[in-house]
Amino acid sequence: MKRAIVTGGAGLIGSGVCRALVARGWEVASFDLKAGMTTDTRQILCDIGDEASVAKGYEELGWSELDLLVNNGGVADPVSGPLAELSLEDWRKTVDSHLTGAFLMTRSAIPLMAKGGSIINMASTRAFMSEPETEAYAASKGAMVALTHALAISLGPKTRVNAIAPGWISGDDDLRPVDHDQHPVGRVGRVEDIAQAVLYLADAGFVTGQVLTVDGGMTRKMIYAE
Repeated sequence: MKRAIVTGGAGLIGSGVCRALVARGWEVASFDLKAGMTTDTRQILCDIGDEASVAKGYEELGWSELDLLVNNGGVADPVSGPLAELSLEDWRKTVDSHLTGAFLMTRSAIPLMAKGGSIINMASTRAFMSEPETEAYAASKGAMVALTHALAISLGPKTRVNAIAPGWISGDDDLRPVDHDQHPVGRVGRVEDIAQAVLYLADAGFVTGQVLTVDGGMTRKMIYAE
């Protein structure tokens, strides 16, 4: 049985990824600050941005081999407020939860992937475009893209490393028509869209160092004021 770790497995996207992997017969562990709702997933309570907590989490898990690591965890809210008022503590909280967490989780995963494996980093379309007052989140996700291609070169050929850049992903059915109309595919993204991308990259043996944008085409649409 293949084994996977998903960070942020209690969140919207993370829980969907866990469910999809379990449905495909994977043994899955979630590393998160809180327990998730996926009953078939091993729950490891862990602050992925903290070195000691990550070490303890891997020790508790006790696996000797790993096939897939999905670095999905991190502060979900992209808005951190005006940069002039952003504290260093809050900046580090966001950056550590995404970037440092991916570094620490990957560093501990490498010895478990001696036979090869796949690492998927969850970036964002916010790595390429922004709304106001999202500097910490955008910087974190941009760094995840750079980390991805660096790791792909360092860890190849045994381990492939790719990233997914989700666009607007919602678990809310109460959305306006205008929300859907912004997307060339005609709808806002669903959790299943990202889970399918994870399943693809987990098995895509000739793909590494890439960023798969899953956004319904939204970042390809030119927008002008009427």
